[in-house]
Amino acid sequence: MENLIFCLNATVPIFILMILGFFFMKIGIFTESFTKTMNSFVFKVALPVLVFQDLSQEDFVAVWDGKYVLFCFLVTLLSITLAIGTSFLLKDRSMQGEFAQSAYRSSAALLGIGFIQNIYGTSGMAPLMIIGTVPLYNVMAVLILSFLKPGRGKLDKKLLLNTLKGIVTNPIILGIAIGMVWSLLKIPQPLIMEKTVKYVANLATPLGLMALGASFDYKKAFHAWKPALCASGMKLLLFCMLFLPLAVRIGFAHDKLVAILVMLGSPTTVSCFVMAKNMGHEGTLSSSTIMITTFFSAFTLTIWLYVLRVLGLV
Repeated sequence: MENLIFCLNATVPIFILMILGFFFMKIGIFTESFTKTMNSFVFKVALPVLVFQDLSQEDFVAVWDGKYVLFCFLVTLLSITLAIGTSFLLKDRSMQGEFAQSAYRSSAALLGIGFIQNIYGTSGMAPLMIIGTVPLYNVMAVLILSFLKPGRGKLDKKLLLNTLKGIVTNPIILGIAIGMVWSLLKIPQPLIMEKTVKYVANLATPLGLMALGASFDYKKAFHAWKPALCASGMKLLLFCMLFLPLAVRIGFAHDKLVAILVMLGSPTTVSCFVMAKNMGHEGTLSSSTIMITTFFSAFTLTIWLYVLRVLGLV
């Protein structure tokens, strides 16, 4: 019972914030334009400031773990390979690109940081996990959606270059980079700056989760439900079953293992739908998978965390 209460304390507040966002949207306190603005603020300002805050105050040389970053990268690459391979089993090949992207691409930054911060009080190893996964997420998403889109057109070099530019200028990646440099140079933070950074960083998790909940449209979850259920099963269950035991075997535990859990088993990121629509895909499968994984992850993440807790790993 103590382990169950620990897990519920870690997961339930996260999803209550998402439910609040959904509720505020329904009663008109949140609007679509406000939600988009809030999402933009969290992505471009609050989350980068949060990872900067945690990294700049750490001894980064002591925190850096190359084996961990490499593990996250290789497991993400294997997950992507499995998702692409499974997409070739679909009867409707026009859905391949959306299926593959939706099956592997996690809300690693937002939920990963929120989850670990809720348990440990800081973002922990989430920045290292993000370094190992997010650039690969973005590059592979462009390649997959280009090569596997309806009509199978040629890869747009301009689009690929723009994506690479987007990775280099990604606000979260920039926040990590600046935090790393700040830590390595041991630059002191005046109290005024420290408090201001803390206030902005504290906005990231609640605003981001409420914005995610406000974007939820349960009606879309019933479209293209068969492939969406398959992609959701891979996202929430299969990858965790395959790679969590490997992470434990290697020796990862506590915040490192929680970050890996979120990397493998968190819901599909909302940006999947935006990118799919902008690259010539229909978008229904992406939105359906986002809705299904967002709903069911409240249960699956709690179960996975409970198992790890009972085993004494977190």
